Amino acid sequence: MNKTRRPAKLLRHLPFYLFPFAVSLVLAAAPACGQNFPSRPIRMVVPFPPGGASDVTARMLADKLASTWGANVVIDNRTGASGIIGTDIVAKSAPDGYTLGVVALSFAINPSIHKLPYDARRDFTYITIVASNPLALVVNNSVPAKSVKELIELARAKPDGLSFASSGTGTSPHMSAELFKLLAGVRILHVPYKGSTAAHPDLLGGRVSMMFDPVAAILPHIRAGRVRALGVTGLKRSAELPDIPPIADTVPGYESTSWVLIMGPAKLPPAVVGALHKETVRALALPDVKERLVRLGSEPVGSSPDEANKFIRGELEKWARTVKAAGIKASD
Repeated sequence: MNKTRRPAKLLRHLPFYLFPFAVSLVLAAAPACGQNFPSRPIRMVVPFPPGGASDVTARMLADKLASTWGANVVIDNRTGASGIIGTDIVAKSAPDGYTLGVVALSFAINPSIHKLPYDARRDFTYITIVASNPLALVVNNSVPAKSVKELIELARAKPDGLSFASSGTGTSPHMSAELFKLLAGVRILHVPYKGSTAAHPDLLGGRVSMMFDPVAAILPHIRAGRVRALGVTGLKRSAELPDIPPIADTVPGYESTSWVLIMGPAKLPPAVVGALHKETVRALALPDVKERLVRLGSEPVGSSPDEANKFIRGELEKWARTVKAAGIKASD
């Protein structure tokens, strides 16, 4: 009688006996996932129009990664809603490494201004900070200030007497100026435009006093003497503007760089993250990549995934404080 029951009893406990075996198979497959990655084309979502610094950087990296892996890396420009549309595509993609996102500073600002369909802290895996893009603080030639210190004194003497152009509410030029106002204790009137280049004619013509703008975008006007650069927003001098000091030399604690970061959806396998990080950092070390990034006004970074995660959390907190202090209203 006991012999006839034994097979049934064994069947009831079969899942228990097989569980360790199944776990060992999963663990054995994890490294293989990274070793075999990629086995098909990778989509790199850029939530900005073609031609901008983030897009150019993404295309440059895509070419290098494709040549290393022998697999296509396709750029997919999904613009709109301050980068939210493209970013949401990444958040909702399968966590297999075949859909990546290339984001910039607006990614860290958006949670404080817009209602989002994703959570910036929970819905992504941060792979590496590709590059840092400092901005330049420039004034039109009718502004008498010749330094950041003199500009602050001028602004304090005439609250709201100066104005600053931006490429739109919530953009890096806008928020860089708001952080400057907050830390310097000055009031300067914001005049938003639909893009950086749209603001340049009024800046050069003296209809607005000043602007924070990516170095690469404003550099031709600086070199032509049409505007005057007073400071850069990074913590060190820009390679393209070696004579211009950091704003932090005058305003302690000030730092506002745009940046380019590669990420994927949450729960990317560690082996895939490792493969993506390794090859991206390798590409960033290539002399031709470094040279092109410098021409874009960028500085190569190549942080670890842990450093990228810590950096993003710090950026989210910094810009939340700045948005609140500036009284910028959240929108749907």
